[in-house]
Amino acid sequence: MLSPTPLSLFCALLLCLPLAIVFTVTTPTSTTTSTTGGVTVTNSTYRDTHAIQEPKPQTNLNNQKIIAKIKIKPLGSPPPPLKEDDEQILQLASRVDPNLRLPGKLAYLFLTTTPLPFAPLWDLYFNQTPKTLFNIYVHEYPKTTNTPPFTGVFADRAIPSKPSKRNTPTLSSAARRLLAHALLDDPSNAMFALLSPSCIPIHSFNFTYRTLMNSTKSFIEILKNEKNAHGRWAARGEEAMLPEVTLEEFRIGSQFWVLTRKHARIVVGDKRLWPKFNQPCLDIRNCYPEENYFPTLIRMVDPQGSVPATLTNVDWRGRRDGHPRVYNASEVEPGLIMSLRKGRPRYGDDGTNGSDSSVTRRSHPFLFARKFSPDSVVPLLSITNVIFKD
Repeated sequence: MLSPTPLSLFCALLLCLPLAIVFTVTTPTSTTTSTTGGVTVTNSTYRDTHAIQEPKPQTNLNNQKIIAKIKIKPLGSPPPPLKEDDEQILQLASRVDPNLRLPGKLAYLFLTTTPLPFAPLWDLYFNQTPKTLFNIYVHEYPKTTNTPPFTGVFADRAIPSKPSKRNTPTLSSAARRLLAHALLDDPSNAMFALLSPSCIPIHSFNFTYRTLMNSTKSFIEILKNEKNAHGRWAARGEEAMLPEVTLEEFRIGSQFWVLTRKHARIVVGDKRLWPKFNQPCLDIRNCYPEENYFPTLIRMVDPQGSVPATLTNVDWRGRRDGHPRVYNASEVEPGLIMSLRKGRPRYGDDGTNGSDSSVTRRSHPFLFARKFSPDSVVPLLSITNVIFKD
């Protein structure tokens, strides 16, 4: 056998060199990359102490799917059932950017268990307003095949909803659901006003916008030592609220409030008090979670961050049946609107927001009023020149 000469070895090397280069260039290498998810994550606090952990990258796709599924659905047909648990949506909402995107908007949250009889009045209220200054969200009443769809400014503004009724935690659940969808829907939502179907505006949108956007605090009635506070606190069982909520910490207030963006995030992110208030009541007569959960939570978490009063005028004088006075069509005239405006909110301050003298000097304007009978919409529409004139 012939031995290779140096020249033949050199030629063989030259022939193999290009293959070696190709092999080296095309051989895959292992790389590690990290990406930030599509959900903006910021610190959220309970008592301003709990930092929320950033979600792992593999959950981001799931988060995006959830957000895509909770877009506002048309009211023309029943909303699709929620496949995700509310807790997933609430958790995402608690992680939205706390920083407001300007210009700030007012989010009107309509919690409905009946149709909206005053939709024509609200249409006039909103139609003269730039759509860059407000959003509307409707937690709709249970729909049937005979239920007509909402129109005007309420068209296509329903969120996926669940049944809600008095004397159960479902009204509070609905309010939390409204807050979560509003937070996820628009980073410009700055103040969140909860309203009922029987609510009407008693000022123009411009007046309401200026009043709320000039405030850095929520407006939520927070009352201490109210009559039958113990009965409400013990409605789920004598010690069911302990240890998280003592009787001393328990508060009562109107279910209709205006919350800041900060407080909206606190409500949807709350996992400490909500399990207590979400328990079914043993004493239905004293079961009003929607009037207890929100004032108790805000008072415990951020006592300095709210004006302890509601801006929705309601007449409870002489009422013993759990329902406020209803204004009928025959009572609607300009003088009624002016008297509702002149009313002074009841301040439930217990020393956390200033001295007693500072409380007596307060005079925030009522912006909304209830309850009005459905047939009063006609006389109300005839005096819009009074309602919308400030």
